[in-house]
Amino acid sequence: MIKRLPPQAALPPTIFIFVAVLFYWGLLRENPDSLPSSFVGRNAPGFELAPFEDMPLPESIEPNSGDMKLINFWASWCAPCRAEHPQLLSLKNEGYGIIGVNYKDDPAHARAFLLELGNPYSEIGADPEGRTAIEWGVYGIPETFVVGADGKVALRFAGPITSRVLKETVRPALGAEARE
Repeated sequence: MIKRLPPQAALPPTIFIFVAVLFYWGLLRENPDSLPSSFVGRNAPGFELAPFEDMPLPESIEPNSGDMKLINFWASWCAPCRAEHPQLLSLKNEGYGIIGVNYKDDPAHARAFLLELGNPYSEIGADPEGRTAIEWGVYGIPETFVVGADGKVALRFAGPITSRVLKETVRPALGAEARE
């Protein structure tokens, strides 16, 4: 004699199949590390920054300036910022202008950080309260934006720029040939 199972017995396997399909769909996403940004393709937001040392203070990104810019949000207390620093110095040495936004940092610590590792920034300002970071949609640092010569955001990258990220993500956004 075959015994019938109650309808509730089908619930656990159904839930398992649903969760498995959801995970499988997540694995098929094109780039699981990328974060959507409402700024990509739009004009870059402005800056309201405090002066940092005697460095030139970024005021705004002018549309059709002819220059591509990188905007890097960083802090001395941020370990991944230390890890990405050699890549930023490399970009500076290649002639790219990098705007540094020092995020919620102690000025003395930020100064010591740059003295120790070198200064990759052509312009720099302090964001002691994080207001500019909010305007740019930053939720954690480091975050880097590539802004095209037309003043539009071409890329938002959250996390440290490693040599691989530089080659596969940042350089293509800059329109440069990928180099190792």
